[in-house]
Amino acid sequence: MKKGTLFIVATPIGNLEDITFRAVDTLKKVAFILAEDTRESKKLLDRYDISTQLISYRDQNHEKILQKVVEKLDMGLDLALISDSGTPLISDPGFKLVKYLRENMHEVLAIPGASALTSAISISGLPTDRFVFLGFLPKSDTRREKIFKEYMNLHNTLVMYESPKRLLRLLELILKIFGNVDIFLAKDISKSRERNIHGEVNEVLNILHDEKFSESPHGEFVCLINPVKN
Repeated sequence: MKKGTLFIVATPIGNLEDITFRAVDTLKKVAFILAEDTRESKKLLDRYDISTQLISYRDQNHEKILQKVVEKLDMGLDLALISDSGTPLISDPGFKLVKYLRENMHEVLAIPGASALTSAISISGLPTDRFVFLGFLPKSDTRREKIFKEYMNLHNTLVMYESPKRLLRLLELILKIFGNVDIFLAKDISKSRERNIHGEVNEVLNILHDEKFSESPHGEFVCLINPVKN
């Protein structure tokens, strides 16, 4: 019997219309869908009349869910993995599962779509020929500083995700390590409050201070740094 396939399906990062026809079709046809937050994912499924069963999958319950996934695939059933938003495994759970399935000769295929990472890079105006994705940085400034110093001489655009509560501290650290270089902030991509802020670090900090951002930090940010001063 031919084994089933695990489809890694990209979902919208904000606007629910940012999903492909193929993704919707796949989610309707699979036996069940692995999702990080089933309550959040159900909003998307309801929007597109997808009745497929949702099963919670996180790094914390990987061992518990793995056996069931393998059993279904061995029966020839196709399954899907989605994240809360965007492309799964990009700073989201899934690596352990994909690694195990690949090592055990199960097919894993991507259904490509939205990603905050590539969306932000494409509109940043910073060099895109070479970039390094750092994901969510550690909370410690000491550990962040160590990471920045590892990459500052590579002349690659640096990309990271950041919490609004730590954004200003991040920008101040960038100024300390790299100097007054060019940066780009993409906030709430494809959502109603979508906004882009770009310029030298001091300029961006002044904009946020003038808007009293520290009093009400909000939004989901992708931060890009050009480590080379133009």
